[in-house]
Amino acid sequence: MTATWFSGTSSSLVKKHLSQALFKSLEHLETASGFTLEKAIRSGIQNPDSSIGIYAGDADSYQVFSPVFDPVISEYHNFPKGGTHVSDFALPDLPPADPGGKYILSTRIRVARNLKDYSFPANLTLSCRKALEKKIIRALGLLESDLAGEYRPLEDVGKGHRPEDKGLAFEKGDRFQDAAGINSDFPKGRGVFHSLDRKLMVWVNEEDHLRIMSLERSSHLSLVFHRLCRALQALSPRLGFAFDHRLGYLTSCPTNLGTAMRAGVHIRLEKLDRKKELLHGLAKEYHLQIRGTRGEKTEVEDAVFDISNAQRLGIGEAAVIQTLHQGLLAIIKAEETL
Repeated sequence: MTATWFSGTSSSLVKKHLSQALFKSLEHLETASGFTLEKAIRSGIQNPDSSIGIYAGDADSYQVFSPVFDPVISEYHNFPKGGTHVSDFALPDLPPADPGGKYILSTRIRVARNLKDYSFPANLTLSCRKALEKKIIRALGLLESDLAGEYRPLEDVGKGHRPEDKGLAFEKGDRFQDAAGINSDFPKGRGVFHSLDRKLMVWVNEEDHLRIMSLERSSHLSLVFHRLCRALQALSPRLGFAFDHRLGYLTSCPTNLGTAMRAGVHIRLEKLDRKKELLHGLAKEYHLQIRGTRGEKTEVEDAVFDISNAQRLGIGEAAVIQTLHQGLLAIIKAEETL
């Protein structure tokens, strides 16, 4: 199947940067956890319409298979050869971008994290996934004050039809993740943690070991970000996150490297909905990504857009939030002046 793929029509980045000769030189290599290049590109092979087509099975993947990962990362992130990533969580207080609540409906900032001593989800056995889940549960159980909450195994969410379960669970991954092995044994070894006020949520063993989310029904980016930082400061020493001085926080998909952060808002823009070229121009100027109301590959409903940062690698966390804030101010100004 691999040979057929090389002669096929896939336009993925991995296909662009992985020649048959390079594949031959790397196919015999394995990471410490036994992950191979064939496993890494399996999703791209099975899904010729994939835009990226490669996943990491552990932290070592980015080193062992760097001849193919590096050019993919460089092109996707516009990341220069020899570049380094520096984290920076020192964000000054920013005023709410929409203090009257006229446009911005909610704010969410999430980061992906993997533990450095475990294989990533694409290469996890069920026993390792369950052991990892137990370790994470212990760490989450030590969160205090407004961060404290409860953990629910995904197998239990929805049972008993508890009203508070609505919107809690995450779905089985898409066909790209399925082909990569990320959905193995779903939903076993997976779960959701939420603070009592539901302003902090953690998905365990989705595409990455952790998806840590801070949420607020307001436009107060600083408040949401600082809550996320407090959770990270509490969890990091107890879990040990996979981090590389060059690539930042290491994730299953190379598109999330660096800050591994998506900071965004749901914003209603009734006038810009009819002037999308202006909206997309502003998004490009401030390095923002525009998605449908329910996220990637969805339609815009009732003029509500999901707008978030497009930059993740080679930019610090604080700069991501400040750029988003500036972009939102410009977008709201454009909406008001139309």
